[in-house]
Amino acid sequence: MVFYFTSNVVSPPFDMYMGLDKFENEDLIRWGWPEDVWFHVDNYSSAHVYLRLKKNQTIDDIPQSVIDDAAQLVKANSITGNKMNNIDVVYTMWSNLKKTPSMEAGQVAYHKDKEVRKVRVEKRINEVVNRINKTKRESFPDLRAQREERDSEERQEQKKLLKQQQQKDKEDMKRKAEEAELRSYSSLHKEENMSTNYDDGNDSDDFM
Repeated sequence: MVFYFTSNVVSPPFDMYMGLDKFENEDLIRWGWPEDVWFHVDNYSSAHVYLRLKKNQTIDDIPQSVIDDAAQLVKANSITGNKMNNIDVVYTMWSNLKKTPSMEAGQVAYHKDKEVRKVRVEKRINEVVNRINKTKRESFPDLRAQREERDSEERQEQKKLLKQQQQKDKEDMKRKAEEAELRSYSSLHKEENMSTNYDDGNDSDDFM
């Protein structure tokens, strides 16, 4: 089971989701999207919350209010973190998560520590948590199928863009060739490049 939430503090809103337990988190880790940003309470057990970016967005494009929503949701779903004030929530792109066979279920590391960010959560804000929980919905998605469909659409889009670029390059080459031909034609018609059989006033018909 996957729980889905909506951060509607901005328009258009952002989607968030998390797993039921640490075992389901394994599937989320495995089949996450490159557009997903992972959130977790730093140094304490908590839910793994994912925030899905819009197309062409980066982690730098996330509004602070949406980051705060995700952090509140993570804190509220941490047994220890929910009871504490002034905790840190870490977040990074899904692609930066590192999983090895020796790790326990739900445990992750990072490929690059410098790409992990932190946000301080001073306390639980019930108004925020309640607002987010009102958007909660449960689903049993086929995570693998969703990821494969996403990847297929991306490949089709890349093929489309490649075809468009190839067509543009072809048109550019044709245009440059036509311009070069036009310049060559114009050069032939310049006065200094033109020849004549005019005899400069010499009316003689002699060839000798």
